Amino acid sequence: MISSSTDSLNILMITYLGKLQVSLKFVYLAIWAAVAATLQVGCWMVTGERQAARIRALYLKTILRQDIAFFDMETNGGGEVVGRMSGDTVLIQNAMGEKVGKFVQLFSTFIAGFIIAFIKVRPLTLVMLSCVPLLVAAGASISFIVTKMASHGQSAYAKAANVLDQTIGSIRTVASFTGEKKAITSYSKNLVDAYKSGVHEGSAAGIGHGFVMLVLFFSYALAVWFGSRMIREKGYSGGDVLNVILAVLTASMSLGQASTCLSAFAAGQVAAFKMFETISRRPEIDAYDEKGKTLNDIRGDIELREVFFSYPARPDEQIFDGFSLYIPSGTTAALVGESGSGKSTVISLVERFYDPRAGEVLIDGINLKEFQLKWIRSKIGLVSQEPVLFASNIKENIAYGKDGATLEEIEAAAQLANAAKFIDKLPQGFDTMVGEHGTQLSGGQKQRIAIARAVLKDPRILLLDEATSALDAESERIVQEALDRIMVNRTSVIVAHRLSTVRNADTIAIIHKGKMVERGSHSDLLKDPEGAYSQLIRLQEVNKGSEQTAEAQNKSEITTKCFRQLSQRTAFVRSLSRNSSVGSMRENNNTLQADPEAPALPLEQPPKISMRRLVALNKPEIPVLLIGTVAAIITGVMIPIFGLLLSKVVKTFYEPPRQQKKDSEFWAIMFMTLGVASLLVIPASEYFFSVAGSKLIERIRLICFERVVHMEVGWFDEAENSSGAIGARLSADAALVRALVGDTLAHIVESIATAAAGLFIGFTACWQLAFILLALIPLIGINGYVQAKFMKGFSADAKMMYEEASQVANDAVGSIRTVASFCAEEKVMDLYRRKCEGPTEAAKRQGLISGIGFGISFFSLFCVYATCFYAGAKLVEAGKTTFPHVFQVFYALTMAAMGISQSSSFAVDFSKAKNAAASIFAIIDRKSKIDSSDESGVKLDSVKGEIELHHVIFKYPSRPDIQIFRDLSLTIHCGNVVLL
Repeated sequence: MISSSTDSLNILMITYLGKLQVSLKFVYLAIWAAVAATLQVGCWMVTGERQAARIRALYLKTILRQDIAFFDMETNGGGEVVGRMSGDTVLIQNAMGEKVGKFVQLFSTFIAGFIIAFIKVRPLTLVMLSCVPLLVAAGASISFIVTKMASHGQSAYAKAANVLDQTIGSIRTVASFTGEKKAITSYSKNLVDAYKSGVHEGSAAGIGHGFVMLVLFFSYALAVWFGSRMIREKGYSGGDVLNVILAVLTASMSLGQASTCLSAFAAGQVAAFKMFETISRRPEIDAYDEKGKTLNDIRGDIELREVFFSYPARPDEQIFDGFSLYIPSGTTAALVGESGSGKSTVISLVERFYDPRAGEVLIDGINLKEFQLKWIRSKIGLVSQEPVLFASNIKENIAYGKDGATLEEIEAAAQLANAAKFIDKLPQGFDTMVGEHGTQLSGGQKQRIAIARAVLKDPRILLLDEATSALDAESERIVQEALDRIMVNRTSVIVAHRLSTVRNADTIAIIHKGKMVERGSHSDLLKDPEGAYSQLIRLQEVNKGSEQTAEAQNKSEITTKCFRQLSQRTAFVRSLSRNSSVGSMRENNNTLQADPEAPALPLEQPPKISMRRLVALNKPEIPVLLIGTVAAIITGVMIPIFGLLLSKVVKTFYEPPRQQKKDSEFWAIMFMTLGVASLLVIPASEYFFSVAGSKLIERIRLICFERVVHMEVGWFDEAENSSGAIGARLSADAALVRALVGDTLAHIVESIATAAAGLFIGFTACWQLAFILLALIPLIGINGYVQAKFMKGFSADAKMMYEEASQVANDAVGSIRTVASFCAEEKVMDLYRRKCEGPTEAAKRQGLISGIGFGISFFSLFCVYATCFYAGAKLVEAGKTTFPHVFQVFYALTMAAMGISQSSSFAVDFSKAKNAAASIFAIIDRKSKIDSSDESGVKLDSVKGEIELHHVIFKYPSRPDIQIFRDLSLTIHCGNVVLL
């Protein structure tokens, strides 16, 4: 655009840029750029969303096909899986979506810039090109270091997510054993590791950015000095040299912006490594393997022949050493023995959760490995001690037993499992939500739903792994009746703790340390008074007798009033469940009437949060933030100064040789000074704000986790307080709040400093043109806003959008044995896909809208260029300004507009961050109704154990329409055993 003529610059601008045809060319270019930009962003965003959706689904599908040994490893828990699906896939989407198109655009600009430069002045271009290897080497080195640090940080956050998932998933156990402090310590340790990685990552990025700017400014210094020599000694015109510098400037800026894309690629690569490592893993026991035998049916003969086995997670601990067992079809076999003897291992081997190291597991004389896995599992029903229910309604939980089950079949299965009566009394019947892990139901209710699920499956082999050992007496009686019904004409294997439940078994096998020491019927085994079974019978009778004696002694101590109230309720015995909380008492629901017209509880709206309180979160880091702010201001001012220097250089190239030599050396030194300053202040800014931001995330996550673990247990019964939902909130909300007072503040300060310096320089040079450009700043601002938003990535919202889908994955992984046993992998995948449909379509629409917005922003930018140069030429023609001043105003105000627009681009983040902060503070500010961290209250020197319930009226918070206790009073004296 700059002629090689040696005429005055003012005449050049008047005769060339003052023509309307040149401005029209800018408009045509604007239309072309708008169309191309729209297609670029729209297509790549939609492509990225589709690929990310496929990766999420493929990852979950691969997780579900893994053998149980995979989940026995500590690092493959539900929390880590959800963390990777909700967090890592966003990074992968960012790397595979719009950033790819942007990188292609920027790299093309880089190549085109150097091609133009080569055409104009080859020697000068080669000199400037010599700096590129330094830039590439610096970028590659920093990218490697940042990637490594990011990997460490993501690993630490994944471990923290696992701790959170395990803690909330077992919150009743944690609360009952006062394990909150231990959980907080474990969570905090992982957060500290993540903080250190974040600081190291910020430091490395700052040093890399500073070094890149140093090389760039030094290359411009070299270009100014060498370019002036080319003009004086080789006869090149000032226009040719200026064309080279501008072309290389554009190319260099593109290369610098491309580094952001490379960082996104690096982060996506790190995130993808673990996911694709899992995706490429082929398990030894593959749930999706279609190979193997499928028969018309099976009889149900079971045989373990000379089995040697140890769990893959504990290979040194031998469970079976040549174990053999035969169970004929249609019979009931009971396995009894002390804990750890290997009873439940038999169940796991028959289900083919594991394969033996040696020996065979046979069904109907055929090795279990020869059957198609899904087919043989469809013939086996499993009811475990800890019934696993999914966070869905009762109907869907029972339907896991059979594909395409009708409502009539589900109701019939519930009837057979003695579950229909209590289900009918629930407010929504079969549509009642059971809560995470079934926490809305009692132990007996959950077990009967699990039995109904097994009944619906209609298996030939039924495996009962201590199915009634965690229940109270009344629940056990009801559940045992259901089991007796469904065991008819099936091969049944019972692992039992209470020997009274297996007396009618056809065969009873006593297992001790992986060996079968006795076998026979109940009557046959009792014939040997010194046998293992007889000893177990006597031991349980002694324990039972002790309890009965204690009960007789304590009966006289129970008041008539208490006895009268107790007799009106269903009797219970002490629960043996490890996770009992509301457990047995909820069985009272059967006798209580629900109010179907009870109003729903209003949703709590998080209050607005003041900025002062947000800043207070970073109060300990205020000295660090102040130093970082000073460094950020200096960094921001350097950009307009660079534009000022560039405009001064334009004039230098048209000066007489002697003056040109002197001025070119001076401006070259100025560029070098700017480079040295960049190397000092940019790393300082990045480091200090990284310290503040990383510490903020650590503090927010820890404070929230501390509040969460001290919440009353009833709080976790709500769906929005499940482990998956809270994990996603802590992960996403903490990161968003960091945008308010963390390291993003550095970019805001830089942008404000850039805008202020640019406006000052522009109005000082030519206030008339500055006012014209100031009126057009909104258009430049739109472009800068969209560019900044684009460089950050539009996919950041995906994490929150997929929260419900993440909960499905969390439930599936946490209940993987149930999923595997019922061949429910496809059911889980269908549910997951349904949960993803809405977010996926929303993301696609967002991509198309963003593409249009990006195209409009480019159109407005080129229109501003056309107006600026046309108005500048007219002002020069009128003698109001000069050519160098036009460039000075243009560069200064363009940089200012970019600064303002980048600041405004953070406004959306601020809005999201405020909402995230409100969500965070809603947790922090909520007062736990039963706060285990509260130090107030009476502390006794010793506890006698006197228990009294005095006129208790009670409803569960999540079921306010169901009355549990009405004026219950009960006294239990110390040292006494009371049966309820």
